[in-house]
Amino acid sequence: LFLAARNNRHVTCGTVLKLQNTDYKVRLHSHDVKYGTGSGQQSVTATELQEDVNSHWAVKAATGKHCERGEPVKCGDTIRLHHLATNKNLHSHHFQSPLSGNQEISAYGDEHGEGDTGDHWMLVCSGDSWVRSNPVRLQHTDTDMYLGVSGRTFGRPINGQMEVVGLPNPYSGTEWIAAEGLFIHPTEKDSGSHIHTEL
Repeated sequence: LFLAARNNRHVTCGTVLKLQNTDYKVRLHSHDVKYGTGSGQQSVTATELQEDVNSHWAVKAATGKHCERGEPVKCGDTIRLHHLATNKNLHSHHFQSPLSGNQEISAYGDEHGEGDTGDHWMLVCSGDSWVRSNPVRLQHTDTDMYLGVSGRTFGRPINGQMEVVGLPNPYSGTEWIAAEGLFIHPTEKDSGSHIHTEL
C-alpha cells in the first residue's frame, strides 16, 4: 500500500513528507520544546539535518473536513500539516516570533491532534495541483501571512536551528518543496478493497 511510486508526481491527502525551504535548504521541523516567549506553545523551527523524524508532517484536510487518501492536493485548497512525532498541527496567530519579531509559527492541538482555524493553510501554487517537484507557498488563512524562514538562528536548547515565521509578503524564504516523504497513491477506484489504514 505504501509505495513511494516513481510515477506519482503529486502531493496527496495522507502524504507524509518533509518540506524543504528552497532559499535556506532547511527542513520544517518541530519538537517537544516550548517557546520561552509569545504564546509559549510548541516551537517550530527549520533544521539542516536531512534525517530527523521530527521533520515529518502529514497532509490533512481542514478541521472538520475530509479528504480522500491519495487524492491530489489542489492549488487553493485549505490544508493542515500534522506533526507526526508530537501529534500537533502547524499553527500561527498574532504573537511575535522570538528572534526577528515577525509572526510566530507554533505547533498546536489537543491529544487527538485537533486544534482550531489557526491550523489552516492555503496552498499557493501554479497550475492545478501540488506537484512534488514544484515549489509552493503556504498562506495562513486566519492572518494571511506566508510560512517562511527568517534566516535567524537559535542558540540553546535548539542550537543551530533556524527561525520559522509568518511573513507578510511572498518573497524571500517563503517557498517550500516536497523533499523526502511517503507519497500515497490515488487508490484504484475499481479494486473493490475497502481497507482503511491509519498512519
